[in-house]
Amino acid sequence: MTIHSELEAKILRYYHVEHWRIGTISRHLHVHHSTIKRVLCQSGIPQEKIIRGPCILDPFLSFIMQTLEKYPTLTARRLYDMVCERGYKGGSDHFRHLIMLYRPRKPAEAYLRLKTLPGEQGQVDWGHFGHVTIGKAKRPLMAFVIVLSFSRKIFLHFYLNQRIDNFLRGHEAAFNAWNGLPKVLLYDNLKSATLERVGDAIRFNPTLLAFASHYRFEPRPVAVARGNEKGRVERAIRYIRDNFFAARQWKDIDDLNAQALHWCNHQAANRRCPEDTSTTVQTVFEQEQPYLLTLPNAPYETNERQEVKVGKTPYVRFDLNDYSVPHTYVRRIVTVIATLKEISIVDGATIIAQHPRSYDKGRQVEQASHIEKLISFKKQARLHRAQDRLTHAAPLSSTLLIKAAERGYHIGSITSALLRLLDRYGAAELGIAITEALSRDVPHPNAVWLSLERRREANNQPPPISIVLPDDKRVRDLVVHPHNLNNYDELQNDGGK
Repeated sequence: MTIHSELEAKILRYYHVEHWRIGTISRHLHVHHSTIKRVLCQSGIPQEKIIRGPCILDPFLSFIMQTLEKYPTLTARRLYDMVCERGYKGGSDHFRHLIMLYRPRKPAEAYLRLKTLPGEQGQVDWGHFGHVTIGKAKRPLMAFVIVLSFSRKIFLHFYLNQRIDNFLRGHEAAFNAWNGLPKVLLYDNLKSATLERVGDAIRFNPTLLAFASHYRFEPRPVAVARGNEKGRVERAIRYIRDNFFAARQWKDIDDLNAQALHWCNHQAANRRCPEDTSTTVQTVFEQEQPYLLTLPNAPYETNERQEVKVGKTPYVRFDLNDYSVPHTYVRRIVTVIATLKEISIVDGATIIAQHPRSYDKGRQVEQASHIEKLISFKKQARLHRAQDRLTHAAPLSSTLLIKAAERGYHIGSITSALLRLLDRYGAAELGIAITEALSRDVPHPNAVWLSLERRREANNQPPPISIVLPDDKRVRDLVVHPHNLNNYDELQNDGGK
């Protein structure tokens, strides 16, 4: 808060001449007490002297200062417990507020402005820009940002996660956009870059090391708590938030990346260069580009690879979605190779399925041929099982089916009809009826059924009843005892009387 010199003079007069407390001055002038303390400090009064009159902490100040001098990082809560054991009666919140005034401060560290040579160094980082909802999936919107330290040329590309494959894709896209790369790239404690860090001992991600070896640059970590070493990329991310992403309208991530590329090549490239405000970033980049390392002849393989197991159903699960495969690959291990747009499923060197990649959640991405072949296979399997049962019950049924096929009859419907006759009349009767139908050269279920009915009527038997019991062992094994009907005869005789 900026105050007028007249108000500042009143504050100093009330404090020094009238000996008003800070709270009294605050209420009278309607100024916050922190503003009054700032005015008093600027006038030369030490911060620790600006305390509201006598304080219950005064008898313990000598002990507190000695303790803080010996243990400067001791927490206010532990120090409060120590002074309470020595007779302090104040509250903990007020005590913590006062300790802030007396705790020794670390001297501010000064940083040198780091200078780099053209083509020497770049800085890399991820920026989080909220989330994107795609169908049922909520995915993070991550910005890959890389900055050339000399010219401040920015490359920006958005991804839906920050896994290592997208990390490498971002590098490769930047190198291609610049037609070169710097000799050194700086990283902080990104999981994509460093797997473990203990002091100065660092274990880099082996995939990143292989990538760096292919492009011949040096991955270099920045020191812990040294923001000046990677300040260029951090300022670039802040610049992207304020000057590119804020209030921007976009349809999907492809549209957003198209706008980001245009922004990098125009607005961001035409801004004033921080090192030389008389020129632009693009002009300095054109001077730096010849010093960049040349690109290798072949690009690095950045596709995602993941081994997955096909379950009972002909699908593989990858990145929250299911992709179909031929049914002959169930219960087998296959490999998914994924780009940003396409999913390829391979068995060894053979591509068994290809699908467009989905960033939704829980979707079944199918090829119609995979499902149609499975349905056809299941139908044929059911037909083979039915024909096998008929052959065992009535061996001549296979001859009847052959003759029916020769005449163009539908084998599936004939098989189903013969199975129903087998369930109703039994194997022996069905075999005799099939023999009679073949002797008459009529290979059709109707002829078999007529023969069965003639034999039933000749033997004076009741018509068969098709009973379908539930598939429950308790019902099938249930014993039903018939009721004694003698009582009904007695009731009838009584009614006759």
